[in-house]
Amino acid sequence: MLTIIAITIGLFFAINIGASGAAASMGIAYGAGVVKKRLALLLCAIAVFFGAWLGGGEVVKMIGNGIVPNSTFTVPIALIVLASAALSLFLANIFGIPLSTSEVAVGSVVGAGIVYQSVFVSHLVWIMLFWLLTPFAAFLIAIIASYVLKIKQLKKWLEASKAVPVLSVLVLIMGMFEAFSAGMNNVANAVGPLVGANILSTGDGILWGGIFVALGALLLGHRVLETNGKKITTLRLEEGCVISGTGATIVTIASMFGIPVPLTQITTSSIIGIGFAKHGKAVLKKDIVVQLLTVWIVSPVLSMVLSYTLIQLIIEHNFYPIIAMGGALISVFGVLSLMKKQKTTIPVRQEVAKD
Repeated sequence: MLTIIAITIGLFFAINIGASGAAASMGIAYGAGVVKKRLALLLCAIAVFFGAWLGGGEVVKMIGNGIVPNSTFTVPIALIVLASAALSLFLANIFGIPLSTSEVAVGSVVGAGIVYQSVFVSHLVWIMLFWLLTPFAAFLIAIIASYVLKIKQLKKWLEASKAVPVLSVLVLIMGMFEAFSAGMNNVANAVGPLVGANILSTGDGILWGGIFVALGALLLGHRVLETNGKKITTLRLEEGCVISGTGATIVTIASMFGIPVPLTQITTSSIIGIGFAKHGKAVLKKDIVVQLLTVWIVSPVLSMVLSYTLIQLIIEHNFYPIIAMGGALISVFGVLSLMKKQKTTIPVRQEVAKD
């Protein structure tokens, strides 16, 4: 029964990953009118499945036995880890705060590892280093690309009407590339603990995780696609190509190393980089930077605290550490409340290229 519940939670988690993160990857192409909504979701589903199936194995291995030994993962532990990750995202949705599914998944696994003092610290440090450096790299790449787009000859071509069909095809390809990278990286968040607990083999986990992430994008991704499409119509097609291409490339490289990384934060950093190139330091508002850093910290900490607390209560029947963890949890919710008050919009304004 526990095995069935664990698989159900994992696949439900996969559907939500597809509906939120993966579907957003086609937002630029849809918002610019390059592709219709149904076709955008279908292409996204296809790309995210093949990303998971062809390239998701390394990240699944990292989540399953790279952060803690797979001996730590029993069926009840895997169930609690997945439930903690899902509950963290649910609580964050109540507060209206976007969290990274990758960071939440890693935090839940670390919480289990702390209980049994079995965390591979060197691997965890390596993952956190990627979390810190990849958004910064995306920011710098976007700035460089923005200045390249200002080269006189290139700018003249981009402003010509004949460039629109080429850019339209390119932005569609970049959107599918981003969906492919999301499949590579994010499927592990849902099935990694199941593979670690030997509930599913790596191959089966990738296959079923990929299918359900794709289903989530196809069947439930329309709202996220609509929202993202409307928000990003202030970007030109060539800027959209830069954002999608940068995020997809960084996430693909990280996936090859087996590192789960936050695609949303990487994409946001690219947008900020484009805004910085056009508007200067005005885009680097203090509350934006604070919010990005806070999400970076809160995502794993919230799920880690929940995972640790639930394992101590349910598995170990140990109530003494709960007092300290309760204080930590209250602090996390305090930060979430503060973040909700500091919401802001990144001022990146420029119209999409038209015929």
